[in-house]
Amino acid sequence: MSSMKKRAELTNLIGMAQAQYAYTIDDGDFYDWPNFFADDCFYQITSADNFAQGLQAGLMWLDSKAMLHDRILSLLEANVYERHSYRHILGQPNISSIDGDEVESETSFMVARITREGPTDLFATGRYVDRYKVSENDAKIMKRIVVLDSSYIDTLLGFPL
Repeated sequence: MSSMKKRAELTNLIGMAQAQYAYTIDDGDFYDWPNFFADDCFYQITSADNFAQGLQAGLMWLDSKAMLHDRILSLLEANVYERHSYRHILGQPNISSIDGDEVESETSFMVARITREGPTDLFATGRYVDRYKVSENDAKIMKRIVVLDSSYIDTLLGFPL
């Protein structure tokens, strides 16, 4: 298979995984969110400034699938927050490297926050900096760094982006 064709197939596979990821969050079925990740995974939300400087500080830091599950259980069963939902708009994944069954990519995003009693606001913009483990029909996130364009979040950042 030519490298161009392989890159196109991987871009499509990752794009489909990204679409399902966003749909799951936007549809409110957060219990399924950790299933998009490999068992040994990492998830971080940070600002563009921290990312550019290589700083480890972030708004969210989860370094295992069990931590992702705990985050969702805490949010859905223990915390009280204003009812809202998200709507993701994703760009096309841009593959930066392929190493066997591991693929690194970046995907731009915009997320709107919709409150039931208030306005719809642009909540966050940025990019996903990802490493995927791919198989013939699946792509699991091994590492996702959500790099926010702004370091300002106007409300509690509880749910994943």
